[in-house]
Amino acid sequence: MHKIFMGRCKKHRRCRFLEDEKGFKPIGIPMWQVDTVELEADELEAMRLCDKENRSQIEAAEAMHISRGTVQRLLISGRYKIMDALLNSKAINLKNK
Repeated sequence: MHKIFMGRCKKHRRCRFLEDEKGFKPIGIPMWQVDTVELEADELEAMRLCDKENRSQIEAAEAMHISRGTVQRLLISGRYKIMDALLNSKAINLKNK
C-alpha cells in the first residue's frame, strides 16, 4: 500500500494587493517569444520589506504574520526568480494570489 503525502496548506500571509495585473518583459522581444517567471505576491512583499524598506527578516515576518524562516525562503526564491528573468531575458509576471 502506497501512502501519498500532501504538502501543508499555504498559511495566510499579509501582503499588499496589486490593483492591476503587472508584468515586465525584455525590450525588443515579442511577448509570445519570451519565457515567463511567475513572482508570487508573498515573495514580492518579503523583498519589498527587506530590500526596499530595509527591515530585518524578523520585522518582515511580524508584518506578514509568518515565521522568519518563511521570510528567508521567500527572499531566496523571489531573488532567484528575478535574477533568472534578468539574466535569461524572461518576462516577470506578478501574481496577486
